[in-house]
Amino acid sequence: MNPMKDLEACGQSPWLDDLHKTLMSSGELAGLIEKDGLKGLTSNPSIFEKAIGSTHDYDDVLKQMLGDGKADDMTVYETIAIADIQAAADAFRSVYEAANGADGFVSLEVAPNIANDTDATKADAKRLWAAVHRPNLMIKIPGTDAGTPAIQATIAEGINVNVTLLFAVKAYEDVAQAYIAGLEELAAKGGDVSRVASVASFFLSRIDAAADSKITALKDADPALVEKTLHKVAIANAKRAYQRSKAIFSGPRWEKLAAKGAHPQRLLWASTGTKDKSLPDTYYVDNIIGRDTVNTMPPATMKAFRDHGTAIKDSIESDVAGAEATLQALEKLGISLDDITHELVLDGIKKFEEAFDNLIGGVKKRRSEFSKAA
Repeated sequence: MNPMKDLEACGQSPWLDDLHKTLMSSGELAGLIEKDGLKGLTSNPSIFEKAIGSTHDYDDVLKQMLGDGKADDMTVYETIAIADIQAAADAFRSVYEAANGADGFVSLEVAPNIANDTDATKADAKRLWAAVHRPNLMIKIPGTDAGTPAIQATIAEGINVNVTLLFAVKAYEDVAQAYIAGLEELAAKGGDVSRVASVASFFLSRIDAAADSKITALKDADPALVEKTLHKVAIANAKRAYQRSKAIFSGPRWEKLAAKGAHPQRLLWASTGTKDKSLPDTYYVDNIIGRDTVNTMPPATMKAFRDHGTAIKDSIESDVAGAEATLQALEKLGISLDDITHELVLDGIKKFEEAFDNLIGGVKKRRSEFSKAA
């Protein structure tokens, strides 16, 4: 048995957090879809920076665009990214059709440097949606204060959205409500809500890394509270978010949209690679399996889960009371989860901006290499 295939039986969709040209051209992606039941794919500036700066996959494009002499570095990057996203979306098209538009998505992010600009985010989302021109594209928009109204407006335009950089349950609740409001706007103007989908990317290992640092720095802390919280905050937070998701996507308001074919916004577990080597390498997969959720895994984590992971049905719903006790224990230690999640959002935006700068810098470097060679 393949544990990756078992996830589907548990109601969870495995996605891959990786993208590069040879993934499609070699047939590897098609193989993952067939053998592992892979249901989607996410990308980000770090992934593109690695692909463009560390491989020769794009030499032909770089040479051609250098020869044209008209394209700037941003245009070169977007040309490469859009082609890869289109190829990946085409690979998942059969998954998308089989799921009636509920799965089989590929994500492309708006520029990170506009994370705090609502209007610019809305405009970039529409531009990228038109440029890629695939129904199973999701535009990644950060779940910031400025991003939330952009998410609602983008959904109201009939554009699929992957909400990224979610750490706090309150932030997740806000973007879930924005999704519902966007669907209501779309329905009010006669749009087909059944053709729109969204995921809310809730980050995990980064929360534990930040919380564990604060926990271990405490002096004379109650050992029982430390035992209750160390390495456990992220999963406890995810379990709380899942319970809120079940509540939000139920009741009369949601049922009215569901009757028109609307898909609930699924929680997507992100940052699922294990950072602490004392933990199992499948820690953030085994313990957060739940119906109507997604887990996007980096290649190493996916390989590990395929090899020795355990697909326990509804593990995200096991010991919910214990998860709440963990979050209460964190408060008793004098550590604020709200402060941690706020800092992580700011740090996440900064890291995305740095990764994007490195990406554009990598394009510039490769173009320079070809220019000198010419």
